[in-house]
Amino acid sequence: MMRTNRTEIGLALATALLVALPVPILAQEGAADAAPSIGVEVNSTLQLEGACQLTFMLTNGFDADVESLVFETVLLTKEGGVDRLTLFDMRDLPSGTPRVRQFNVPSLTCDDLGQVLINAVAKCSGEGLETATCLDALDYSSRIDVEILG
Repeated sequence: MMRTNRTEIGLALATALLVALPVPILAQEGAADAAPSIGVEVNSTLQLEGACQLTFMLTNGFDADVESLVFETVLLTKEGGVDRLTLFDMRDLPSGTPRVRQFNVPSLTCDDLGQVLINAVAKCSGEGLETATCLDALDYSSRIDVEILG
């Protein structure tokens, strides 16, 4: 005849309770708590005569429209050197609607471009939006070998 001690009974009971209790779904809770963002994607480059054309895809995840958005942007070479500091006017971004913006950068060879640094948000306006709010909300990605930083 086998004897069962209190420790074994306690472990069996604890295991049964863990199996029977519902497990919270953390992924759904985390998604609901996610802060709104402005997606900024370097989508493509195209070498033109005397200029490199940069194409950005932007998505406004705020409930409000962004009426005006301007980035202070630093273009860096593949070696990490600063090529130039410039302003990119992304204009208006309606809420939930993707927008494509293109910029022709004169005297830049696309093959020399290594990184795009969003140094600051020079302007961000819209109902309830401030420059700091927009800067904190930027979410960067790239579809090409040019990295985007912030």
